[in-house]
Amino acid sequence: MTTIDLSDLDFWAKPRSEWDKTFAALRAADEPVFCPRDDGPGFYAITRYDQIAEASRNPQAFSSEPIAVGLDDPPPEASELLGSMLSMDDPRHARLRRIVARAFTPRMIARATDDVARLAGEIVDGLVERGPCDFVAEVAQPMPLEIVCRMMGVPESARPEVVEATNAFIAAVGDPDYQDPSGKPRSAVLVDSARFMHELMGELAYDRRAHPADDIVTAMVHGDVDGEALSDAELGKFFVLLVVAGNETTRNALSHALALFTDHPEQRDLLLSDLDERMPAAIEEVVRYATPVNWMRRTATRDVDLLGHRFRAGDRLIMYYASANRDETVFVDPYRFTITRNPNPHLGFGSRGPHFCLGAHLARREIALMLRELFTRVPDIHATAEPVRQRSSFVNGVLELPCAF
Repeated sequence: MTTIDLSDLDFWAKPRSEWDKTFAALRAADEPVFCPRDDGPGFYAITRYDQIAEASRNPQAFSSEPIAVGLDDPPPEASELLGSMLSMDDPRHARLRRIVARAFTPRMIARATDDVARLAGEIVDGLVERGPCDFVAEVAQPMPLEIVCRMMGVPESARPEVVEATNAFIAAVGDPDYQDPSGKPRSAVLVDSARFMHELMGELAYDRRAHPADDIVTAMVHGDVDGEALSDAELGKFFVLLVVAGNETTRNALSHALALFTDHPEQRDLLLSDLDERMPAAIEEVVRYATPVNWMRRTATRDVDLLGHRFRAGDRLIMYYASANRDETVFVDPYRFTITRNPNPHLGFGSRGPHFCLGAHLARREIALMLRELFTRVPDIHATAEPVRQRSSFVNGVLELPCAF
């Protein structure tokens, strides 16, 4: 088949139907296709559901190190600030995951759910008062970032700066040509934004060590019965991960949901006919169909077979969830958006394995509570134009989405 440059952002700017055609051809190929690059090492496109599931279950052979979220290896100064547990293998990964899991206990999730419900009501109050607006800026974006700040105990006075730093970081992550309005280069934007978040968490950690509170930062900087706790650097990296990964997945899923229910009014009517019964499956279908995170990277640690294909030590593999969630061998009529799909074993939160998303339950609750609030109070809310999409191969992001009701 003709070589496709999946690292070219022009490809990702094409309509989703063009992605689908390309990935269908890649899935049909006898072996994973190698994608050369002009500006860096090439990689193998892993596009089939079974390939991604198998690689995800075998981190000893398919490593998340040195990075899982970039085509290129990070420079040392970036690793110091950005090297989250997404880009770690065991035993380091297992240790961090054990500690970080304290943020997602049933009690913490229940508390966060109460905050989400109140915040969803406040956001829709503002929406009703404001009228037609940009759905991303006024609805989808405030929800997850505010919840992360509340979970971490970020003072209200610091939250506007967190929003500014997060938006700059997300814009720079996805676009290798990004420069901020002042002309600051992309690498500086990434480092400066991450450094601000690290410094903020350092201040919070210092305070919580001296004055413990019933919050997540306290839980993670004080050792439990096994003495496990996060250092300031680890806490800073975790916060960067939360505000970027937690924010992006929920924000983009909500934005795609509005666009999808606008384009498929029969599915909106089906959902509205029984919100309680149909909401859980509807959320899974939104996440499958939209796939907010397009891919993750793995690197072969040794010569190894993956379902019949031989990889060599050092080979880079990009696992395309955006393709696996359309795999005809797993999903019936995969290009159809249908909220009653069952079963729906999508990879929108990653594949089962050590790196499956810890925050998946919280993300589902955020999406469910916001959609419930919207469709209960403004059931005819709809997009009035096509989404303005983020220039990124990694994130299937929505920057703007005008709406009315």
